[in-house]
Amino acid sequence: MSRIPRTKHTILILGASGFIGNALYHELLSYFSTFGTYCRQEGLYGNNQVFFKFTAEEDRITDILTEVQPTVIISALTGEFKALLRTHQDIAKYVAEHHDSRILFLSSTEVFDGLYEFPSYENDTPKAESEQGRHKLAIEKLLLEQIPAQTTILRLPLVLGVTSPRLIQLRQASKHRAAFEVYPNQIISVTTADKLAQQVHYIVNQHLDGIFHLASEDVIHHEDLFRELCEKLGDEPPVFKSVFQRNEDNYLAILPKKNRLPTSYRITVAEVIDACTLKEEISTFRS
Repeated sequence: MSRIPRTKHTILILGASGFIGNALYHELLSYFSTFGTYCRQEGLYGNNQVFFKFTAEEDRITDILTEVQPTVIISALTGEFKALLRTHQDIAKYVAEHHDSRILFLSSTEVFDGLYEFPSYENDTPKAESEQGRHKLAIEKLLLEQIPAQTTILRLPLVLGVTSPRLIQLRQASKHRAAFEVYPNQIISVTTADKLAQQVHYIVNQHLDGIFHLASEDVIHHEDLFRELCEKLGDEPPVFKSVFQRNEDNYLAILPKKNRLPTSYRITVAEVIDACTLKEEISTFRS
């Protein structure tokens, strides 16, 4: 973990209309000149002067980079892999030509899904079996090979929150007594979008580069997590459908070790569960 020269930041969040990107946007908006991209929500963002329409499969990011001139690019994009790879190639070229700029790339625990006997740390060599994991790893390698001093890799576990897609799915499954898939033998780490946004804010402020595992300090079985969430929410449990990928316990978990953030920026599984089941937030969301 090293520091690059300080600069007054202009931030561009790619994928700012998504669940994670939106949390980042709202965290950073009051502190930096912050811009974002959206894909399909024309009605929400079409007249917003700080949001640009961008679809990786159809557009090139170069024009937006030229207009915004960001010093920090945060990539929370999703989409078709070839389009995403091309977009990050364009970003790498821009960053290489602008020495006061850098990219924070949101990767994921899937880059280690070929290693399942132990949790994975920042210095462990990734091994991906899934398509998603291989794609994330390819972009990590691209950035670390071409612009290593201007790249920060942020690997994420399962990211939850009151309005997260998985929590919405869980509540809907509970309401309708529908099936909800759980993995009894899978051990995972987790975090919340709000804590992630605070961590990214700190990393931007401190001008940190390197590889970070922005995950809980501990782990939990996938099935236990969602059963506890249901219990604390007070909902009737859905029909939990057990999916066994392996016969024994296996890890799909990343943990921080080398690049640990200060105590106030850390989180535990219990704190994630509490944050996802705050009664006042749930009531506000339901109303």
